[in-house]
Amino acid sequence: MKTKLLSTLLFVALFHIAFAQEFNKAKLDDYFDTLEVNDRFMGSVAVSQDGQLIYARAIGFANLESGTKANTDSKYRIGSISKTFTTVLVQKAVEAGKLKLDESIESYFPAIPNADKITIRLLLGHRSGIHNFTNDKSYLDWNTEAKSESEMVEIIAKGGSDFEPGTKTEYSNSNFVLLSYILEKVEKKSYATLLHESIVRPLELTNTYFGGKINADKNECYSYKYIDDVWKMEEETDLSIPMGAGSIVSTPSDLAKFSDALFSGKLVSAESLEQMETIVDGLGFGLFQFPFYDRKGYGHTGGIDGFRSVFMYFPDGKVSFALTSNGSRMNNNDISVAVLSAAYDKPFEIPVFMNSELSPEELEKYVGTYASAQLPLKITISIKDGKLIGQGTGQAPFPLELTGKDKFEFPQAGLVMEFKPDEKTMLLKQGGGVFNFTKESE
Repeated sequence: MKTKLLSTLLFVALFHIAFAQEFNKAKLDDYFDTLEVNDRFMGSVAVSQDGQLIYARAIGFANLESGTKANTDSKYRIGSISKTFTTVLVQKAVEAGKLKLDESIESYFPAIPNADKITIRLLLGHRSGIHNFTNDKSYLDWNTEAKSESEMVEIIAKGGSDFEPGTKTEYSNSNFVLLSYILEKVEKKSYATLLHESIVRPLELTNTYFGGKINADKNECYSYKYIDDVWKMEEETDLSIPMGAGSIVSTPSDLAKFSDALFSGKLVSAESLEQMETIVDGLGFGLFQFPFYDRKGYGHTGGIDGFRSVFMYFPDGKVSFALTSNGSRMNNNDISVAVLSAAYDKPFEIPVFMNSELSPEELEKYVGTYASAQLPLKITISIKDGKLIGQGTGQAPFPLELTGKDKFEFPQAGLVMEFKPDEKTMLLKQGGGVFNFTKESE
């Protein structure tokens, strides 16, 4: 549900390339073999072209505790990709005359601040001003407890308004929780039933549904976070909380099938799809825009507990791509780039991981506080438990992995640091930016 870096995948636009007639399956298999051997990623991917599945791969474990390996039918919580499904359900209700995009939500939720000014359209476009309840510090104190509609509406109402409706765009899970309840009211069915009847059954999505408590017997994955050199199981958000903002379970193959259907006009009208694809301040209705070289695609990202996900559709070649993970020590953006590069016959590198570690004495030459004229924050490098640790001003510390001579990375954030100890300098690379840092005198 939290977007952070996941919501803004950045790909460098260089020049036009044609869709590959031969998908580079062998190299992509080598790529995922490398990730699996080095214990860097647990998850699954799928690619379809012109409605036909051309690649599917799963690596890692669905359940580490039982030693159960993941397969291409293993199911993952997809987090905020659920919002695209919810948007489809809303657009279908609008097309059926059961909802109007410009009707206010006052009759549904009079207790919500500015309810008389907030419309269905503003909820879909994240322009309502309604505070995002998952941003509250207390959220992780209660996110594992079941909540009723009345309890969630009360929580959202108490959060208040962050800005005047319609004046700006700001991502908020609260919008899509409320849309879920509105759908249930106008359709007189549960969200789970609507999802099944309107999308899952017509498209024959065999592994997609409104989730519940994770059930390993149904080939559902648990999620993990890598802490102190081991994978540790994450707690489960109770899915009565996010509803249509983040409660769907699926597989990459099903997501690719959903993507193909959506963008080929099988789910909503051309007018509804155009509304979804209209990007205002970086957001459409249940969609983001993703660049890959000179192409533009549409899709959404997701994150809930230790799960991360993304799906994209590129009209050029009619390519759908989906990724789900239940544990990653990688920047999943890099994995997405590799898969799309294989699809479009673009060169990509198989990563090399350094398994050797430096002694505390060898790490000492990197320790210190570094400042840059290009950025307002300083970065402190220290050693903890024999590992190099980085920390930006006012930010949480993060572990650095040795990936080459004087080179360290924090893969989850796509951050690279290249040190020159003799010159007391450090080059930081992230998101296409390159920043020069100098070590301060002690």
